[in-house]
Amino acid sequence: MSTIMITPARSLDAGAVGHILSVSNDTMPWLPRLHSAAEEIMYAGDMIEAGWVRVAKIDGKVVGFIARHESDVHALYVLPEAQDCGVGTALLDDAKTECDFLALWSYQANSSATRFYGLRGFIETARTDGSENDVGLPDIRFEWAKGAF
Repeated sequence: MSTIMITPARSLDAGAVGHILSVSNDTMPWLPRLHSAAEEIMYAGDMIEAGWVRVAKIDGKVVGFIARHESDVHALYVLPEAQDCGVGTALLDDAKTECDFLALWSYQANSSATRFYGLRGFIETARTDGSENDVGLPDIRFEWAKGAF
């Protein structure tokens, strides 16, 4: 297995990050498509410019990313073909080295994410009907605290 390298994203990574976001969203038929692929690249560029994004690379190729502002994880995505290879775990572990507490939201329909976060020490702290998020889907808040597990 190739080594996973975690590095801060560069502005040139916006295309790869936007692509990961777009193809990942395409694998979720229950998720409404609100933005074009070009808008997702622009969004990725904005998050990178803000300093929120770290990328995971295998053999020099960006295969996943995490967008985090302080303790809030805004996005964690891995290319479908790179899932189940430790990329998401490596990105979360990297964030855990910088924070004693992390929080994030995930859609209730995303059962694989619910399982993923639970196996990595996150606990469910709230559920909503989705009326407060941009796609109107019920979601779950997860939190992780150093030393809790």
